[in-house]
Amino acid sequence: MPSPPDLPSDVPRVSVIIPHFNMPDALARCLASVAGQRLDGAVEIIVVDNGSRQTPEAVLTDYPGVRYLVEPTPGPGPARNAGVAVARAPVLAFIDADCRAGDGWLQAAVEAVEASGNRGVVGGDVRIDFIDPARLTPVEAYEAVFAYRQRLYIERQGFSGTGNLAMHRDVHATVGPFAGIGVAEDRDWGQRASAAGYRPVYVPAMCIYHPARTDLASLALKWRRHVAHDWAEHRAAGKALWRWLGKAALMPVSVFVDGARLLTSPRLSGLANRLRGVGVLAQVRLLRGLEMLRVIGATGEDAATHWHGGAA
Repeated sequence: MPSPPDLPSDVPRVSVIIPHFNMPDALARCLASVAGQRLDGAVEIIVVDNGSRQTPEAVLTDYPGVRYLVEPTPGPGPARNAGVAVARAPVLAFIDADCRAGDGWLQAAVEAVEASGNRGVVGGDVRIDFIDPARLTPVEAYEAVFAYRQRLYIERQGFSGTGNLAMHRDVHATVGPFAGIGVAEDRDWGQRASAAGYRPVYVPAMCIYHPARTDLASLALKWRRHVAHDWAEHRAAGKALWRWLGKAALMPVSVFVDGARLLTSPRLSGLANRLRGVGVLAQVRLLRGLEMLRVIGATGEDAATHWHGGAA
């Protein structure tokens, strides 16, 4: 284990930044998991509310050392930027309010960043926080395999989901702020960082747990937002329409390929759980294909149109 850097006594070793939007109960679980992390050195925790109707002040009374900010600009990116602006530590760690940090999460994140000095950028694993591991909901079974595919994002696409991301603060200062809700802010920031020479490293011990969405409707909202992001990028890049149409046509076909992957994934156990996941996979891929066709003729909407039905 590397030794922690020498810091002035009033400077924390890491600042943990948590954007929050209308989920005080989830934030309470998140804060308990973060406050329970073991690390040699002081930890600064910053919660940034993003215009909630259900503000988290009551939760924060149990954590008097947590810094609390309000960022009215919608989106987790602006909320994270507000946290960065007041953070005092050389290492910045990001986790979402609806996530639970696994044992050793913060130590793995901080040590991995410090190992690369002021060029460190890392992301970790994201697992589904099952309600009943013996009997998964259909959406849990689907998301256990196809949601939060961090290793693929980091190693092949050059970005980490911002719900489990850490970096040296110099990297954020050089790359610039996270974008607003009009773009996929995690992918946008990560690919800007990679283009500037700050390619992220996957750290499997840096593990968090995220609850699955509660139903297919909330999963559909997520994919409408992603399709809107992708369509905006497709148009901005001047790509041919036939490429977009071809991807839409392949969505139903992909059920057979990825269905086989789900049926053999080590992240699931039990045939019943696997079959539940396949059913959701088929519905999601059909929805994505239809949504890709719909957005071609849609006007006056972008990813922000679908934002406030979800959470920050």
